Amino acid sequence: MGFQIGDWVVHCTHGLGQVLAIEERMNNKMTALYYMVKLSDLTIWVPADENQNSRLRRPANAVEFRELLASLSAAADQLPDDRRQRNLQLKEMLKDGSVESMCRVLRNLAAYRHHRTWSEYDSALMNRVQKTLIGEWSFIFSINPLDAEVELQRLLSVKTN
Repeated sequence: MGFQIGDWVVHCTHGLGQVLAIEERMNNKMTALYYMVKLSDLTIWVPADENQNSRLRRPANAVEFRELLASLSAAADQLPDDRRQRNLQLKEMLKDGSVESMCRVLRNLAAYRHHRTWSEYDSALMNRVQKTLIGEWSFIFSINPLDAEVELQRLLSVKTN
C-alpha cells in the first residue's frame, strides 16, 4: 500500500496525519524510503518497508466507521485483573492499528472501569486511543473534535457487560 504526498493517513500510535514528503533517508548505514507525516502536534518519519501496514493505514470510510462505533455499546470482553496481563492483552489488540481494535479496547477498558480501578497504563492508553479515534472521526465526518468526543463519551457510558 503506497501513499502519495498529500494523502491522509492514520498512524497506529499517533493518529491522523498527512504525508508531506517521501524521501530516501540513511538509517544504520542503510538507505530506505520514508514517509514524512505531519500530525497535529509533531512530524514523524515512517519507514516504507514490509512493516508499513502495521504502522500506517488510510482513514476508514464513513459507513465502516459508523458500524464500528456502534460496537462501542456492545457487551465488552472481560479483561484480566492482573495489570501486566491486561497491558499485554490490550497492546496485542491494538497491533493492527484498526478502528475496530481501537473500539474494542475503548469498550473493554470502559467496562473494566465499572468494576475495577484503572492502572496508570490503562488511563494513558484510554486517553491515547480516544485521541486517535476522535481525530479520525472528526476528519471522516468533517465535525468538530469536541462533538466527536461528546458522542464517544455517550457511547462508552452505555452500560457494558
